[in-house]
Amino acid sequence: MKNQQAQAATGKTPVRNTRNTGPGRLLIAVYGVFAISATARAGYQILTKFSEAPLAYLLSAFAAVVYIVATISLAKAGTTWFKVSVAAVLVELVGVLVVGTLSILDSVQFPHETVWSLFGRGYGFIPLLLPILGLVWLYRRRPSKVAAAPGNAAE
Repeated sequence: MKNQQAQAATGKTPVRNTRNTGPGRLLIAVYGVFAISATARAGYQILTKFSEAPLAYLLSAFAAVVYIVATISLAKAGTTWFKVSVAAVLVELVGVLVVGTLSILDSVQFPHETVWSLFGRGYGFIPLLLPILGLVWLYRRRPSKVAAAPGNAAE
């Protein structure tokens, strides 16, 4: 009740987070699965055989952090979280492209696979496809477009 009165007093209605509705829920779920799997894989690799491929295993840990940040930021409302989502998904895309390329050109540095090695081949190339789908989804749900929709106010 107080929240509605405060909104009426300011003349602003809150903007709904439309990034976590419809297909966005599936996108967040897939990011969540990758966050869990990448974290588990990196943790196991670092704890049991770090000396065999330190660069690859540190990159796995970095990928895990990126997936965690992307999962959380996609689920949260607000312009700041939108920007965090875009940054995380862009970092993911760049990471997949760079690590994928390096794992082909300099296989000595990547004796064991990471989530992003060979463009995510070990994960059915989903790590390559996921940031592209994520960026498309974020573009379609960008705050300026959502705010312009009837019944929404700017964030």
